[in-house]
Amino acid sequence: MLAYLVCQHITGYLAARPVEMGQKALKGMRSMPLIIVLCMMAESVGAQEAREGLSIAEKQPLAPTPPMGWMSWERFRCETDCNAHPNACINEELYIEMAKLLVEDGYLAAGYDQISIDDCWESKTRDATGRLRPNATRFPSGIKALGDTIHALGARFGIYSDMGTHTCGGYPGSQGHEQIDAQTFAEWGVDYLKLDGCYNNQEGYVTGYPKMGRALEGSGRNITYSCSWPAYLGTNETAKNFSEFRRAGCHLWRNWDDISNTWESIVSIIDHWGDYSKVLQESGGPNSWNDMDMLIIGNDHYGKVLPSDNARAQMAIWSVCASPLFMSNDLRTVTDEYRQILLNPEVIAVNQDPMGIPGVRATPKGDQEVWIRRLFDGSTAVALLNKRSKDAKTEISVDLRTLGVNVPDKAKVPILTLNLTLTQTLTLTLTLNLTLILSNPKPNPNLYPNSNPYANPDPKPTPNCRVRVRVGEG
Repeated sequence: MLAYLVCQHITGYLAARPVEMGQKALKGMRSMPLIIVLCMMAESVGAQEAREGLSIAEKQPLAPTPPMGWMSWERFRCETDCNAHPNACINEELYIEMAKLLVEDGYLAAGYDQISIDDCWESKTRDATGRLRPNATRFPSGIKALGDTIHALGARFGIYSDMGTHTCGGYPGSQGHEQIDAQTFAEWGVDYLKLDGCYNNQEGYVTGYPKMGRALEGSGRNITYSCSWPAYLGTNETAKNFSEFRRAGCHLWRNWDDISNTWESIVSIIDHWGDYSKVLQESGGPNSWNDMDMLIIGNDHYGKVLPSDNARAQMAIWSVCASPLFMSNDLRTVTDEYRQILLNPEVIAVNQDPMGIPGVRATPKGDQEVWIRRLFDGSTAVALLNKRSKDAKTEISVDLRTLGVNVPDKAKVPILTLNLTLTQTLTLTLTLNLTLILSNPKPNPNLYPNSNPYANPDPKPTPNCRVRVRVGEG
């Protein structure tokens, strides 16, 4: 696996014909999954200030950048047998331990600021007043006490429910209980609600998700609202009414299939995002994020761990696409190699870009692809992805001019004690995993314009790219 983050000049008009240009850029890439990200500096183009009217008064802008955190579902699922599986059981001890590790291992400082309960935390019945209640054996201290503990550690607290009669795991759902559930969550100190869509139908979603949105708005607490509504409407993203999701009060939404702990699952999600790049870019942005599902980096579910090159590919593409970054792994077993992938500050900076325009696939679907994302400072993140996963070496030959990069003649790039001569055509064969950032910006106003009406019109500055090098054995 090879990863590049490079800041260089823009001399061409990248997005005028992005698919054709990106296709020409790729020559001879083969073997392992590959990510190259080039931050190509250009003059900022003013973001459009258009905002769509909401039926919910003054929807709170609670997700200006993609939310980040930790979520239990992919790794721990609905394991409720604490006697047979004491270290993998959905109980308060699990979430407290994950919250402590979020702080101790540097995730919180890097931006992963939330611990989210998923399904199977509830009792099978509501209490006498009609309120949700936790399983008393597995959550003896109660949900408010758990939230207080997580807050005391400096993290936000997320919870799960369902816009149906039951959750996907068979526990009480929120259909018909939107008001009392929103009030209960607010009293418990919940900061984020993931609302699934099992045991309901399309007619129920049209009324139910807005009801919960209004209830959250009126709860007296700022609660970020994650809706699974689009994921239950089929594969065709062009047929989904994203304006309706925004009007319902959703700050982010799941679009498609659940992720599983395999490279094949990751590739299927990448392909789906690529196939619907245009509509997903136009519909996504601040407080309106398209969610590719959880990061499985360092996840040892089913006794297997994603290879590190595949993990880097997921981290990079999720960031270029401006997806929320929710880890689903056992933080007790994540090795330093995977921790460093998750904590990579340059990749996180791309994900958290304050203008909030999602990236797109700029080439046809294939083993090698070019992905691009417009950033707030006028630069563009360009990802070159090789989906193949065999052999130990990767050969890359890229004509940088077709990506709009003007490289000074025989520019020297330091890589630890080595010097790389960078010319207009870059060809490398490496067995190391490498992340490289160069900085030599000259603004160019001809970069493709921002067409996303939901982009932040006044993004706050973040540091420009600087020369930083990270190398690890592959």
